[in-house]
This record gives sequence, structure tokens and C-alpha cells, in this order.
Amino acid sequence: MIRKFQPDDTKRVMDIWLNSNIEAHSFVPKDYWISNYSFVRDQLIQANVYIYEQGNIIKGFVGMTDNYMAGIFVDKNFRSMGIGKMLIDYIKGIYPSFNLNVYKENRRAVDFYKREGLNIISEETDMDTQRQEYTMEWKNKA
Repeated sequence: MIRKFQPDDTKRVMDIWLNSNIEAHSFVPKDYWISNYSFVRDQLIQANVYIYEQGNIIKGFVGMTDNYMAGIFVDKNFRSMGIGKMLIDYIKGIYPSFNLNVYKENRRAVDFYKREGLNIISEETDMDTQRQEYTMEWKNKA
């Protein structure tokens, strides 16, 4: 089931966010993610966050700010089960278009977003990490 974020979800969501970023971005120092933890936690209340929950277990989530997708995050124990696809399909049903940034080196995520119909529209250097990232975009063709 996908539902809106509730304040009681914060700890679990932040655990998934931190662990997912550390695992998916071995090319970025772990301390970068740890140092951004408080900032991201504070941003949760300003974003539209949608939770994928099954059997009272939060397995993943997606965060949106306006038409910007901050990311899809799935607990490592529940990856490759279609949760990311369900979350992105849910967002496609709400937003007529959106964009996101993804590190070029995160091939698994880049390939996932391409499969889901997103196109690379630019490439730039992330100023915080000095790593190359793509801006990708999805538009409803209907």
C-alpha cells in the first residue's frame, strides 16, 4: 500500500534514506550522507513523501518537492521486488511531469529511470560532491 508520510514514519524513513545512499553511492564519502542527515530530516515536513508499506513495515518511499523527485529509496532487504516501480508509477499518476538528479556513476538507478521512461536532459557536476550527475525528466505523453 502507498500512503502519505506521517511524522511517526520519520525514523524508519531516515534509516532507509541513509543506508540506501551509503550503499548506492560508494563513490561518495559516507560522512557526506551522515552530515546531511539532519537537513534531510527537516526537509521531510516540507516535501510530499509517499510511503510504500506492507504488513506495517515501511519498505520504501519517494519524496517530491513541487515537480522535483528527491529520490526513490527502498530498504535493501526489499529491493528488486517491484517497489521502486510501484512508487514511480504512483508519482506518474499524480504529476504530469517531473525531473530528478541522479549520479552518473549510479548505473543501477540511471538504468531504472531510463526503463521507466525518463530521459537525460543535462549533465553537470554536483558542487557538493564533485561527482557527475544527470538531470532526468519524465513527461506524461497523454
